[in-house]
Amino acid sequence: MKTESDNSPHTPERPNQPVPRKRRGFAAMDPNRVSEIARKGGKAAHAAGTAHEFTADEAREAGRKGGMAPHARRGAQKKRETTPPAALTEMEAEAPPSKRSA
Repeated sequence: MKTESDNSPHTPERPNQPVPRKRRGFAAMDPNRVSEIARKGGKAAHAAGTAHEFTADEAREAGRKGGMAPHARRGAQKKRETTPPAALTEMEAEAPPSKRSA
């Protein structure tokens, strides 16, 4: 018979330490087995005609987008560095010179 203390996620030896979670599904499988399953799925999708095959243009566009994503901040920094300072905004123009941002 289970008691309420049996449902506790803590072990008796380490009462304040949670029990590590067990890996489930594909995470628990051998990587070679996962690869084999994925390979079979890819072959089945191609055989059924439901697999997506990139055209050269689609692949080029995907590569361009992928290259832009990790460098988005770098491009914004370059733009800021090369852009001449803009005219004062209305609020800055109305503020006395001592209160204007540099």
